[in-house]
Formats: sequence, structure tokens, C-alpha cells
Amino acid sequence: MNLDDTIAALATPPGRSGIGIVRLSGPLARRFAERCFLSSHCLQPRKLTLGVIRDPDTSERIDEVLMAWMPAPHSYTCQDVVEVQTHGGGQVLQAVLALALCQGARLAEPGEFTLRAFLNGRIDLAQAEAVQDIILAKTQAALRIAQGQLGGRLSQEVGALRSRLLSVYAQLQASIDFGDDVAERDLVPDLSLALEHLGRLLSGAQQGILYRNGVRVVIIGRPNVGKSRLLNALLGSERAIVTPIAGTTRDTLQESIDLGGIPVELVDTAGLAETADPIEQLGIARAHQALEAADVLLLVVDASIPPSPADQAAAQAANGRSALLVLNKADLVPLYDYDELLPGVEHVATSALTGAGLDSLREAIRQLILRGTMVSDDSTLVSNPRHQGLLARVQQSLLRAQETAAAGGYPDMLAADLQEALNALGEITGETASNELLATIFSTFCIGK
Repeated sequence: MNLDDTIAALATPPGRSGIGIVRLSGPLARRFAERCFLSSHCLQPRKLTLGVIRDPDTSERIDEVLMAWMPAPHSYTCQDVVEVQTHGGGQVLQAVLALALCQGARLAEPGEFTLRAFLNGRIDLAQAEAVQDIILAKTQAALRIAQGQLGGRLSQEVGALRSRLLSVYAQLQASIDFGDDVAERDLVPDLSLALEHLGRLLSGAQQGILYRNGVRVVIIGRPNVGKSRLLNALLGSERAIVTPIAGTTRDTLQESIDLGGIPVELVDTAGLAETADPIEQLGIARAHQALEAADVLLLVVDASIPPSPADQAAAQAANGRSALLVLNKADLVPLYDYDELLPGVEHVATSALTGAGLDSLREAIRQLILRGTMVSDDSTLVSNPRHQGLLARVQQSLLRAQETAAAGGYPDMLAADLQEALNALGEITGETASNELLATIFSTFCIGK
């Protein structure tokens, strides 16, 4: 990849829209504006200017546009950047992009604009990854965490840790290289403080990852217990077909909801039962596949009738899993005792028909998802599994270093553990990231970002 190339790409999704944007970055961006943009106004830095885009070779007019010119280094990529706001039709956008390529630009690689921002020092690697997280955020909570990361909060935490460890490492290297009188045991307090800092970051990581990635909640049960109606009730819309005929649902149906900031994929499944119908058998097979991939199971029963062998068979599928027992049809009386169906699992009485108990069910699902996590509203939450893994590596390295220092062990061994910790921290913010790692991260971005 050559940073001296001028790159171009659509910065908005293809298709019909009110406005579309073509973005260029590199040394030829300014020349593109001068050759292809006509306006009665002078093009001023960081201001939108109304004019016309036309082919300079044929004088063919392409579209009336707004153009923004952002000269280096005060731009997203720290290079000369031009953005052309056109009407959102696909043909217009493709024509402007083709014109940019004819003027010497090349099509950008996925994430190349953000990669250039990173390589040119405008943002670090954690901030670059936050750009993608902002785009993909499914809830406001996930968005707030990503915005905090883009603002540098995680980077500041990592930087503070790195500075502390560099100070310890420098003292240790002076002892090794010049025979300075540094007792390894004197380094234990600094290592302990670093480990406390790491512990705080890691304690919120599981929750942060939940907000970023979400969870899969699968609704299971025998036929005609109200699974599809429950899905509709939780969604607040008539998404699934509901009839009194057993076997109406013959495939999995997936929809997303925001559960207190956690993105939840709700999956309705075919009723679990013995059947000779080959189509129903396919649906039941898919239901089993869905429950195997579930993070949380909602076992739904019809609490207005006693437990049946089919209920017990469905309960076997949920045994030992993270699950809730949903006592549906609670608007009917009497309600039968299902305590022995899934011992130790929380029961929630609901009526998917009237809406009774739905708020309690939503909260029970949320609490089950968050069980074992450190609940926090801190916007510096670690939400990226890559960062969590690297911080865990740092923690293991420092625990070894602390043990070595406390025992008065060899300085070289202590230095090796500290170096490993520093390298892992550098992989979070990018100082020690390999080209292979960068390629992997930025390949997940869209082309225009």
C-alpha cells in the first residue's frame, strides 16, 4: 500500500438516497477539484461550496454538487481530502467516482481512509477500531462506549499503564546495564498498582463486550404454548404468524431488540415435538440448531394446563443452560405448578396476549445476561475482545513479574516479562502492531471509511 497514492471511494452506501458522498484523499485530490469542479465561488478550506462537477475532457456536466476541500494536515487522513456531495442516485455517484479514477485516483481498499489516519498519527489503533464500532453500534449504550473509545479514553488508560511500566522497565534496565543498585523487591509496589489498574479495566470487559456484540436469546417449547405470540409481544409488532394450529411455525424467525442497552437477537423456533410431517421435522431440526447456538434460552410453557411429556422433553434441551422458564398464558386460571420442570431456574409468569409480566420478563432476561459481570456505566469500558485478550496477556506477564520481583529473582527474567507486557499494550494502541494485524483489522471496514 502506497500512501502517496490518491484514493477514492463512496463514503455513503450505494443506492437511492437524498445525498451521496464521494471521498478522495491524497496529493491529487486538490487537482481533481481544480479540474472537475466549476463554481462562481472560490473553494475555501473546510467550507461547503456549491457548484457543478463535469468531465474536463468533454465538458459533460455530471451533477450539481456541494464540495468540501480539507487541506493537509487538518483532515481526517492528514492528507489533502476532497468530498463531493451529490444527489444520491447510484448512477450519479458512480459517474463521479469513475471521474475521480480517470483523474489519477485509485479505488480505496477497505478501511484505507481510517488506516491513513492511523499511519499519519491522527488517531491510534484503538481509536481507529472505535470508528468501526460506532458504525456498527446496535444500541445507544454501545454507541456511547464506542464514542468514548474514539475520544481516546481507553487510549489514555493504556497510555498511563504503559508509562508506569516503562518507568519500572527503565529502572530495571539501568540495574542490568550499569549495575545501578535497584532491588527487585522495590519494584513490587509499582507492579501492584499496575495490576490494580488492569483489574479495573478487565472487570468491565465482559459487560462492554455484551453491549458491543449482543446476545442470542432463543425461544423454545412444545407447540402451541405461545412462543410466536411472545416474540411479537417482546418486539411490539406482529412479526410472527400466530394461529391455534399446532406446527404453524416451521422455521426459525429472528428479530433484534434493545434490552437496556444490550443488543438482543430474539429467535422464535418451531415447537419441539414428535411428528411424522417431514416439513415440521426440518423445522424442529433447525430449532435444535438454534438452541445449541443460544446464549440464553426461554423455555415457554402453557401454565394453564399441567406439564406434559412434551414440556419435559423441551426442558431436557434447556437443562444445564442459561435459561428462564416462562409461564405463559398467565391470564388464564388456574396456573399449574412447574417448579420441578427446571429446578433452580427462575420462573416468570407472563401473558403474551395481554402483555402482563412482559416488563418483568425483559428485566429477568437482562439480569440473566449480565449475571457475573461487573455492572458499570463507565464510558472507558473495554468492549473489544481483542483488547480484552491483550489486557489479559499484560495481566499474566505482570503477575509473573511480580512473583519474580518479590522473590528477588533474576533481573533478566523480570525484564522479559515487562517487555512482553509493554508489547501487548502497544498492540492495543498500535505502537507494536504488525502489518499483518493492521491488515486484519482494517479489512473488516467498509471501503469508504
